[in-house]
Formats: sequence, structure tokens, C-alpha cells
Amino acid sequence: MDLIKVAEQAFAIEKNYPKFKSGDTVTIAYKIKEGNKERIQQFRGDVIRISGHQEKKRFTVRKISGGIGVERIFPMESPFIDSITLNKTGKVRRAKLYYLRSLTGKKARIKEKRV
Repeated sequence: MDLIKVAEQAFAIEKNYPKFKSGDTVTIAYKIKEGNKERIQQFRGDVIRISGHQEKKRFTVRKISGGIGVERIFPMESPFIDSITLNKTGKVRRAKLYYLRSLTGKKARIKEKRV
């Protein structure tokens, strides 16, 4: 068991991402490999959940693309994540925002937290 932890720590990459929580709007710059080329694609949406613990954390981001809801799960320690930008801080009262899946239009908006 200890050898696995030693190997994980050896390959761990220290990345400093902004602190975000459910309800925040973030932009993730994600590396995509197509054949032998690599490019960076932006994925902007609302964080609807954060799950896991310590280095195994992952978060789900939801956006509306062409009138269809698209959700994507990102591992926090993924080597494919180039950067995470915090765009808006949301004002929500729960940790898991699954209710957004059934809402459309203005009802699906998250209020912005004034700082």
C-alpha cells in the first residue's frame, strides 16, 4: 500500500487553482489531443457539484450548448487541465445543484454573490 502512495506523490504535479464551490461559473482550459496535434479548448459553465476528497477530488461543470445541457466531469489533479479561471461567484444554498437540470431559460440562472 505504501508503494502506491509513494508513486502517486512522485508523479503529483502541484497546481494552484482558484478556490471555487458549487454555483460558481468557471472556465476550464482543457488540453485535447487529436492525432499527433494538441490544442486547448475552453469549457465555460456552472459548477453543479464537487465530490471526492483530498487529491481525488472531481467537479462537474454544466453549460447550455445549442439549447442542450452538457455536463462534464473533471478530475482536479488531471494533467490535461491547463488552467481554471473563476468568472463569477454564485449565491446558492446547497452543495449539489441537480435541480438545474430540469430548469430552462431565466429560471436556470444563478444569482451572483456581491463582494
